[in-house]
Amino acid sequence: MPLDPEAQRIIDRTPAEDPNSAAPLDVATMREQFRLMWTLPEEDRPPVGSVTETTVPGPAGDIPVRVYKPEGEGPFPAFVWFHGGGWTIGSLEENEFSCRTVCTAAGAMVVSVDYRLAPENPFPAAADDAYAVVAWIAAHGSEIGADPARIAVGGESAGGNLAAVAALKARDLGGPDLALQVLVSPVLGHPDDGRASYSEYSEGFFLSKSSMDWFFTTYPSDARDLDDPYLLPLRSDDLSGLAPALVLGAECDVLRDEGEEYARRLEEAGVPTELVRYDGMIHAFFGPLATELSVAKDAHARTAAALRSAFGGE
Repeated sequence: MPLDPEAQRIIDRTPAEDPNSAAPLDVATMREQFRLMWTLPEEDRPPVGSVTETTVPGPAGDIPVRVYKPEGEGPFPAFVWFHGGGWTIGSLEENEFSCRTVCTAAGAMVVSVDYRLAPENPFPAAADDAYAVVAWIAAHGSEIGADPARIAVGGESAGGNLAAVAALKARDLGGPDLALQVLVSPVLGHPDDGRASYSEYSEGFFLSKSSMDWFFTTYPSDARDLDDPYLLPLRSDDLSGLAPALVLGAECDVLRDEGEEYARRLEEAGVPTELVRYDGMIHAFFGPLATELSVAKDAHARTAAALRSAFGGE
């Protein structure tokens, strides 16, 4: 299908990458530009009961988290959310709208995780932080008003990767029984695995193959990491026994095919899975571009409905 007109407007204003540029990438500058680009004005922030900044103990020190609570009395079920950015850029800011929206619609606490970033903290730092927050909520969630018996995970892009990894770790390490994993345009394989979407949408569709190639130079510590399911979940030989999944993807996205392949493999392994493809849509529709793409409303509503069902609600 052709690009959705709203997506096309975003593509039209996005500067094209210069393949001949030899300028080194300044990670610190990229992070700051990315953060400022997606900071949501106060007046545009959907209302929630409360927002609190706190920390959770992690394997290398405290992990900052932003806790969104709905109106009402807790304890609330907890939806642990991981932002995107290739494990290298990104922050809590570009997910402010989506986290607030899902918090209210699902009647759930959203715990947005500011995990360690590469290249300063390469694999498995982000994966370790992701699971540490999930495990902490299972053991100590009552301290922040969460119900430790009702936990789900989710994320977009690299955050979807971390959500899938957290689900794998929860199964493998005797962790909590997760109610749901929400994987939005998740990174699950490698850019050079040969999937068609990497050829069809390699340039000019917001997220490029060259960007993904670069992220794979910052996050893995060693080429051997690429065989580790905790870095690339599609490398796992066994996907049975994992939390039920909602997989949301965009048609015009290099990551489309790996998300759909993972959904099929989950189903084959007996994991209840719902797969949704948004035709004509581009990467980042759920979080960073949510205020500009109407399809985000449907994605947020589907996520909230899946969470309510998984947590034992309507």
